[in-house]
Parts: sequence; C-alpha cells; structure tokens
Amino acid sequence: MLGAAEGGGWLFWRVIACGRRSGDTKRQVILFILCICVCQSGAETLRYSLPEEMERDSFVANIAKDLGVPLSQLAARKARVVSEGNEQLFRLNQNTGVLTAKESLDREEICPQSDTCMLVFKIFFENPLQLIRGEVEVRDVNDNSPVFPEKEMVLEILETASPGSRFPLESAQDKDVGINGLQNYSLGPNPHFSLAIRTAKDGVKYLELVLQRQLDREEQGELNLLLTATDGGSPPRSGTAQIRIVVLDANDNIPVFERETYEVRLPENSPLEQLVVRVSAADPDEGSNGKVRYTFTQTSERSRQLFQLNPTTGEIRLKGKLDFEEAKSHKMVVKATDGGGLSAHCEVQVEVLDVNDNAPEIALTSLTASIPEDAPPRTVVALFSVRDRDSGDNGRTECSIDGDLPFSLTPTFDNYYELRTNAPLDRERTAEYNITITATDWGTKRLSSQESIFVQISDVNDNPPEFTQDVYTMSVTENNSPMLRIGGVSATDPDKGNNARVSYALVRQEGKEQPEISVNAENGDVYILRPLDYEKVRALEVTVRAADGGSPPLSAQAVLRVVVRDENDNAPVLL
Repeated sequence: MLGAAEGGGWLFWRVIACGRRSGDTKRQVILFILCICVCQSGAETLRYSLPEEMERDSFVANIAKDLGVPLSQLAARKARVVSEGNEQLFRLNQNTGVLTAKESLDREEICPQSDTCMLVFKIFFENPLQLIRGEVEVRDVNDNSPVFPEKEMVLEILETASPGSRFPLESAQDKDVGINGLQNYSLGPNPHFSLAIRTAKDGVKYLELVLQRQLDREEQGELNLLLTATDGGSPPRSGTAQIRIVVLDANDNIPVFERETYEVRLPENSPLEQLVVRVSAADPDEGSNGKVRYTFTQTSERSRQLFQLNPTTGEIRLKGKLDFEEAKSHKMVVKATDGGGLSAHCEVQVEVLDVNDNAPEIALTSLTASIPEDAPPRTVVALFSVRDRDSGDNGRTECSIDGDLPFSLTPTFDNYYELRTNAPLDRERTAEYNITITATDWGTKRLSSQESIFVQISDVNDNPPEFTQDVYTMSVTENNSPMLRIGGVSATDPDKGNNARVSYALVRQEGKEQPEISVNAENGDVYILRPLDYEKVRALEVTVRAADGGSPPLSAQAVLRVVVRDENDNAPVLL
C-alpha cells in the first residue's frame, strides 16, 4: 500500500473576522478570502494504491498525516470523503485521520473493461470550505482462472486436409489484467496437431490448430486433445477445454467471405432488431458441402448479448441496448462452415456513436443553510458539482440560476461550482430564498436537470425601534386614583427575535424629581402613580425610550405630555 501527495500547490480557505466599533454600535464584518495556489509541477492530488479483495475497513492512508492537518481539525472542520459516482467506497475516521475501504474491492467488478482501475475521491473540509482531490489505484491480484466459453470444442476436419492447414479455436477469457491475465496456451501431446498462437495489435491472443500429419478417417475417425490456458500469476492459474476432432470424408473447397473485415458505425440509440450488417461467404461445392452456416467465434460474452447472428443468412441484428458510455466499440469474429466441416472466418467491427441520452447530474457537496443579512458580497453559500456521462458537446455543461436573485455561480475546477452572494442582503425585505440551479448540456437536443437550494437569511440588529408618534398627549382629571392607567405608547421593530423585542422606560433627567408617571416596560402602558392637584401641577412632560433586545441594543425616543384637568374641589374663600 503506497500513499503520496503529489504537487506543491494546495487549495486553502482563510476566514478573517474583523470587528469595528462605531459609537454604541459594534458590527462584525466577515470577509472570505479564497487563496488558490497551483504548483506548476503537477495537480493537487493524493495518490494511493490498494490490492483488490482486501477485507472491509482495510487501511488505505493516513489523510491527516499526508495533509499535515492536526487531528483536532478533522472533526472541527467536519472533514469527510466523497467518492465519484453513486456508491461511496471509502470512509474517513475523523478521530484518527485514517482513510479505509468500506467494503472489499473487486477490481473486475468495479473496472470490468479497464487495464487500470483508478477510483477518484475528494476530501471536503468546512469552516472554511476546502477540497482535496485523491486517487486510489485498485491493483489486480490473480483471483481468476482462464475460462473457455465451452468445455468441449468440436472440429470436423476432412481427411484430405493438407499438413499445415489451420483451424481457429475459441480463446479463453481471463478477467484479470497484466501479468495476472492470460499469458500462454499449451496442447496435450499427440501425433497430428500443434498449436499456433497469434497476438493481435490489441494484445488479444488468437489460437489456431495446425495439422502436422495428414489424417486417415479409416485409421482413426475421432481424436481427443486437451487444450490448457495459463495466466502469469504467482502461483499461476489455468483452465482446460477438450478438443474433439471428427475426421470427415473429402470436401475440397472452403467457404470464402466477400470481405475479411466488415466495419459498421451504429448510434447508441439504435432500436432493437435493427440490421447491423450482413456477412456472406460462398462455397463452390455442391450439396451439403456447399451449404454455409454462420456462427460467432472468438467473440466476447458481452458482444454475444448485444448482437444476434442468423446462422443461415449471415444477418447480424441488434438484440441488446448499446451504451456508448459502457463501450465505444465491439469486435466479433464470424465463422462460416460448410456441410463438409471446412470453415473460414471474418471480422466485424462495430463503432458505437454517442447520442445525447444523459442529462447532467448535480451533486450538492456543501451547503450553508443560513447566512446573516450583513454577510458581504462574494460570501460562499454552497459547493456542488455537475457531471454528464455523455462525450464531446453532449457531455459539456453550463449552469445558471433561475430568477433575479442576489446570488451568482462561480466555476472552480473539475466541474465544481460555488454559489455566492453578489449583492447586500436584507432579511426585513426577503427572509429566505429558494434558489433553483439549472444544469444544461451542449447537445443538439439539449438536456437539463435542476436542483433547488433553500437558504435562510438570519437577522442582525440593524433596525432601531420606531414609535407610532413623536409626541403622545394624554389627560387626567385631578384627584385621580393612585396607579391609574391613562393610555399607552407603542413602538415597533422590523428585526426578528430578541432584536425585535421592545422594552420601554422613562428617560431620567438629572437634577429633576422623579415624575408622577410610570411606563410599563413590556407593553408601554402609562400610569399616574399618585393623585394630582390641578392647582399645583397643570401639565407633565417626560421622555420615553424604546430599546430593542439586540447586542448592542438600538433605541428611539418620544415625548409624553400629560395634561391635568380641573374639577370643582375648592370652596370660595372670603377675603
């Protein structure tokens, strides 16, 4: 198991919080600075390797050690690992920093048609946001033996066949790759045949049985040979098949194909039963010796599932759904055999053409569900990726936001986008946003998908209370009862929660006696504390303050004027 962090550049997020005090108001201004350092010597990628078939929870790497991140930061910054695709293959322990495989990895199942098996993952940190790309190569182990399509191959060969005649055989298949894959064939000892192995440009080995000594049906009408396929593992694995040779009477003409290679181009959305190609071989012999039948040989199981060959007409039709994203081409070998057992073969190559049949996929990686209304422009709200499994323009995507909203999208790298604010926010005007992101590909018939992100705007104390009147005038008749309610004052605050909770109080004036007035702190009701005497006090005037519950609190003031009305409570006095 090997771990390395290649490249000298890293992606860092730094968060700087600055506080500024102005008068009674203390405001917190949060500035997000994105620092991207890219080293010219390579990409910022962690690379590891792991042999397949390891037990679940097997050790892959110590991420904290390789990144130089303290263990305390892993949990604090909610570090997690995300694999590409729908299945999550790895697990990151935030307490130890160790990356493990969640399940036993089978290279042949994960990467069935690839010599190298590379799994891509990303490590995400929050507070601040940070993304590290990683790769794990799943190394092949020799856990599969070569297997022949059939345990017994039957060849019908004329007794007049000349020494040096060649007869194609079915090749074995080995799911392993490299040195663990199929390496060699051997034929059991016999007096008539030897084995010829031909290696094509793509590395596939083709087998031919070569006649060394002429057959005599009257001497021996049937021969049985043992064919063995061996891989290069340590220790090596092998598979066997029986070759049964049926010696026939003379048939002196072999079938001849019109072409050695048939090349076809087929869109991946072609309907079932569509004619792919018609192969044709002629045999000038008469009777059954001139009647040709067609079969697949040296053709993979997947190609046999997708294509159907008519043994009489040579027509090849589509019987399974093509998928350009699965395989871009298919190769088949067709064998034409006459009634006398002579055969020839041709190659059919089908190139699969991509069509725009996959809509973009949006995967949300990180989301800040609530942001303060005083967040500065360019604040990061969410991080997401877009993936389209098509190729070319069909797989090229673009993203947009529906509606006129104070948000914008910023491409980062590797098909990742950041959702940022691009204008000041005001919770009192809009308290929440439902942001619809649309990803569209560039195909001729454009496909798209959408993802909705719900963002709430949290309140900050940016609005002072506001009285309904600048001056409140109330009246009371003299000789009133103690604690008499004569009215009330009212103020509102458009903020939320404690920032909108208003309390009332009289503004004390130094050097003056406490007035005979009281204001309820919660509801603003005004009370006269003691009986008043018109002949002594005809009017009272105080200042009322309304303050919210913010930190620091904001306040407003209004004037409260109380007029004392006279009543006939004094008899005339004779001077």
